[in-house]
Amino acid sequence: MAKLIALYKKPSDTAAFDAYYYRTHLPIAMTIPGLRHYEVSTGSVATPQGESPYHFAAILSFDSMDALQQALASPEGQATAADLANFAGAGVELVVFESKEIEAL
Repeated sequence: MAKLIALYKKPSDTAAFDAYYYRTHLPIAMTIPGLRHYEVSTGSVATPQGESPYHFAAILSFDSMDALQQALASPEGQATAADLANFAGAGVELVVFESKEIEAL
């Protein structure tokens, strides 16, 4: 499994960010080929010590890093990336990595 995590910095208008994200950006992102799972934060995004610079987090899952890279290079992936300029003016950090599940004892 491969993951893309998007960490969105706190915008000046969180209500406008949230409305745009759910009404416009999410439907665009959901068209990305190979997307297996889409997870978003609810409530504040914090650190164990308290507040963080982030307002929102999204985790997108793909079968492999190759599938993730192909997805981002697709027209749908490019449209999703291009849409960031329309609502993520405060900034967004994207990280990608391979992952594996480890069962809790």
